[in-house]
Amino acid sequence: MTRLTIDQIYEQQIKALPRATRLRLLARIADDLAATDAEDDDKTLSIMGLHGLGAEIWQGIDAQVYVNHLRDKWDRQ
Repeated sequence: MTRLTIDQIYEQQIKALPRATRLRLLARIADDLAATDAEDDDKTLSIMGLHGLGAEIWQGIDAQVYVNHLRDKWDRQ
């Protein structure tokens, strides 16, 4: 199956259409894109989506030992 490029589709199918038809097509595409964007905007993000991210970095590191190390470092500065 041969896939057409956007340029080929335009040249073969769209360019020959009357101006009014091309404008209607453009409006339809714009409406479709606007609806898709609205659907994407409805997706809310949650900070909980970050839960556990990077956990492997901290494996084997005791939190209190790490904090004590940072405090010692700050005190020396």
